[in-house]
Amino acid sequence: MRSNSMHYRLRQAQRVLDSGGIIAYPTEAVYGLGCNPIRGDSVARLLALKQRPWRKGLILVCDRFDPLLDWIEPLPPEQMAPLLASWPGPHTWLLQAQPWVPRWVRGQHDSLAVRVSAHPLVAALCRGFGGPLISTSANISNLPPARSPTQVRLQFARRIDYLLSGPLGGLAQPTPIRDARSGRQLRG
Repeated sequence: MRSNSMHYRLRQAQRVLDSGGIIAYPTEAVYGLGCNPIRGDSVARLLALKQRPWRKGLILVCDRFDPLLDWIEPLPPEQMAPLLASWPGPHTWLLQAQPWVPRWVRGQHDSLAVRVSAHPLVAALCRGFGGPLISTSANISNLPPARSPTQVRLQFARRIDYLLSGPLGGLAQPTPIRDARSGRQLRG
């Protein structure tokens, strides 16, 4: 794909995010749904599309760690080292959320799932948006996650505001999730 075309499509996706819309985009293993995490109306709409209970919480994805620092409590060096060693990359970590983080992002938890992605389109989206995005698999709850634009369209038709097509990152399963406090692996 020519870079001008991708640049245009990334700008379109960023405009949708800026206006409070929901996008679908390729991630490390599956297509994801994303929106502005500060916009409760956008997150509520995304959760309704997925038929996902808010209590589960969502993942924040970013192109670098610094913007996530506002969202999480400071970590001791021994807990920080494994995170930094795994990023950017396909590793999601549960970290203690700052008290201000909205419940629609963290769910019923005091923690927040975060990832610094090395996927080129995810990183470009976050850079263009200027911070972290909601990232959750593009599927209706209890259905398999979409792995292609066609599968996104089959599950969501025209109920999302923009579909950014591109290659997946090559993982067979969604990113593993680990708890930074305990070191325990929760998914993957």
